Amino acid sequence: MDQKTEMNIREWLEGNYDEATKAAIKTMQSGDPAQLEDAFYKNLEFGTGGLRGIMGVGTNRMNKYTIGKATQGYANYLKKNFDKVSVAIAYDARNNSKEFAQIVAEIFDANGITVNLFESLRPTPVLSFAIRYLKCQGGVVLTASHNPKEYNGYKAYWDDGAQLVPPHDKNVITEVERILNLEDVRWKGDGSNIRMIGEEVDNAYLKMIKGLSVHPEICAKQHGLKIVYTPIHGTGIMMVPKGLAAYGFDNVHIVEEQATPDGNFPTVVYPNPEEKETMSIGLKKAAELNADILFGTDPDADRVGVGLKDNHGNWILMNGNQTALLAFNYMIEARKEKGTAKPEDMVIKTIVTTDLIDKIAAENGVSCYNTLTGFKWISSLIRAKEGKEKYIIGGEESFGLMLGDEIRDKDSVSAVCIIAEMAAVEKEKGRTLFDKLLDIYRQYGFYYEELISITRKGMNGAKEIAAMMQAFRDNPPKEIAGSKVARLLDYQTLEDKNLDSGVIEKLDFPKSNVLQFILENGDKISARPSGTEPKIKFYFSVNTTLEDIEDFDRKLEGLKGRIQDIIKSMGLG
Repeated sequence: MDQKTEMNIREWLEGNYDEATKAAIKTMQSGDPAQLEDAFYKNLEFGTGGLRGIMGVGTNRMNKYTIGKATQGYANYLKKNFDKVSVAIAYDARNNSKEFAQIVAEIFDANGITVNLFESLRPTPVLSFAIRYLKCQGGVVLTASHNPKEYNGYKAYWDDGAQLVPPHDKNVITEVERILNLEDVRWKGDGSNIRMIGEEVDNAYLKMIKGLSVHPEICAKQHGLKIVYTPIHGTGIMMVPKGLAAYGFDNVHIVEEQATPDGNFPTVVYPNPEEKETMSIGLKKAAELNADILFGTDPDADRVGVGLKDNHGNWILMNGNQTALLAFNYMIEARKEKGTAKPEDMVIKTIVTTDLIDKIAAENGVSCYNTLTGFKWISSLIRAKEGKEKYIIGGEESFGLMLGDEIRDKDSVSAVCIIAEMAAVEKEKGRTLFDKLLDIYRQYGFYYEELISITRKGMNGAKEIAAMMQAFRDNPPKEIAGSKVARLLDYQTLEDKNLDSGVIEKLDFPKSNVLQFILENGDKISARPSGTEPKIKFYFSVNTTLEDIEDFDRKLEGLKGRIQDIIKSMGLG
């Protein structure tokens, strides 16, 4: 055990920490020294989005002490930037989220900051909306999103309802790092600055969501659309049914086994609607009921998974690119049909989300911008273009959509409502959303994407991931799966290098540890270490034409095979 780890342990044993915490440390000392080392070998970092980690005792864990220091640093920074400060605080159904939220509220209160604390659990997007609606200067939501039950997290927001971006993210980190001792934290005020919020914000939020509808008259006609919904034991149960009711849908079936908020997530290992296993109970219920569509939301209800019948009548879970593709296309196409489209309309996606969206936007005369991964970057671009262009929709492949400009984080509640509307529009024509997906492929090109994640846990995990990225930087492959690598885009050096000519163009992005390989045949591979988990993600995008819908299955198998060839060629599987 290194000196820093031992020093951290000694400080907690000798410092002003509670007796239960000290007893837990002593238990680990005698019974599980490896766990003790992992809990104390570093400080849980307040990253650019806040904190996320395993709950427990230690400097590298989510607990009241690490949260307390983070909140004091954030409070100090808010007070340096605003004369009068108010914040909104929300929490999800995870174990300890409510208790952590109370601690955060009490520290802000002790610092003379007005606190708007939700009276019970709420989705993350409601917190983002509340910051704007209540004209707060900041906000916090206690959630670890889709991570397993052992995790919790702390997301910090700025006055526009978006997560922190430069320079505020780094500046808050600096302030947090200055909190060296428990005595630096103002733990508890008299409660006079805390007020409970709930119904008023909920109603305003639901009104905003209802205003996003493009075809309310079709929703009214197709009110009996058979919808199955699972909140996966999370906060979505608080708002998704109400949102669907606001749109007029009255044939909604909740997956009862997963309806009750529960931080232990008893029916799933990984509460992520991206996972077919997580959505399996919902898929089974949808098949039994012969439903029109299935929705699943993650614990803090910012991600949405969508299940529907494919061209053979089999229930499938769409990937995030397909969901985003359908939603972007709908908002562009439906607004055009309805006569509400404007020349200044814009849409925003991330650099690892399907390029078919760029193509659709271009062919419809709509500006499409790309940002780094994360809705804070989409929100930052909205803020930069306010008054000049009109934001319509943004999204990314990781099952996230953000509709309209009254919210600044991904929102599964509005996404569920608008996707249900899309299904209603197709049903009105005697068709399904999958039929619509095939039409898009035939009209614009058949793009197919897959994602793999490689996890490297423990103290050496980050080093292994860094070494993997460095190897790709130092020795980029000249050929992948039989196709020449034409360009290498490095978002760390902000260079777009043509590997044939050697010509380098600058990338207009903030720096980020992302690499993209563009092949001569149009395939694209992106490599990106996760910002919230000990893993590196590889995104694969391949495409072809689809002249005849009857040819879909054969073309799909060909694209899947191409991705497998790429994975093998890069030594990733």
